[in-house]
Amino acid sequence: MDVLSVLQRYPLLSSLSPAELSQLAQVAEVRTAHKHGFIYLADEPSDYLCLLVQGTIKIGIYSPDGREIIKSILHPYTIFGELGLTGECRRSEFACAMNQEVKYCVVRMEDFRRIIQQNFELAQSIMLFLGERLRKAERQWESLILKDVRTRIVEFLKESAGARGRQVGYETLVKHGLTQQDIANLVGASRQTVTAILNELRKSNLIHFNRNSILIRDMDKLN
Repeated sequence: MDVLSVLQRYPLLSSLSPAELSQLAQVAEVRTAHKHGFIYLADEPSDYLCLLVQGTIKIGIYSPDGREIIKSILHPYTIFGELGLTGECRRSEFACAMNQEVKYCVVRMEDFRRIIQQNFELAQSIMLFLGERLRKAERQWESLILKDVRTRIVEFLKESAGARGRQVGYETLVKHGLTQQDIANLVGASRQTVTAILNELRKSNLIHFNRNSILIRDMDKLN
């Protein structure tokens, strides 16, 4: 893998000069996680961050009764495991590969901090990135508290369509690769409830879905 050319594709690193990108490429280590394999676990040292190159991962926690709660689904050219930059010593969440092999780069926190100190624009970008991460977490908790399950599922569908959907006329195709259990873990519901609501939406001709994709018939009518 040409690490330097890969790093050039990360929006968060767009402010780095060629020399700084080269410096980052020299300290980045390419790793692979197999399907459903953990990249890191909660309570491990938070001494490196990761740059997702290939595949899809989930970030999450486990509830006291052992239930998996998914906080976010991440796709290539995203940075994760970055909370060590804020002072986190041990990880508070896990990162796990989903339904395919994952490739990612690892950079030690101390090496990344050194580059941040050289580039004020990167420092600003990191601050904005962390701020958006916090706002997203707040929106998720508000949704869990204030909205019913059907609304949370509809909002998940719309958010997925906005982020990764492909427009086909009035319809929007979302290739997600999530199981219904994954969706349940994302929206804070049981798998049976998610299945029932998705089937209801399909019977109303608002969506069509199969194992790997969801087709939204008309975004304006989905509510």
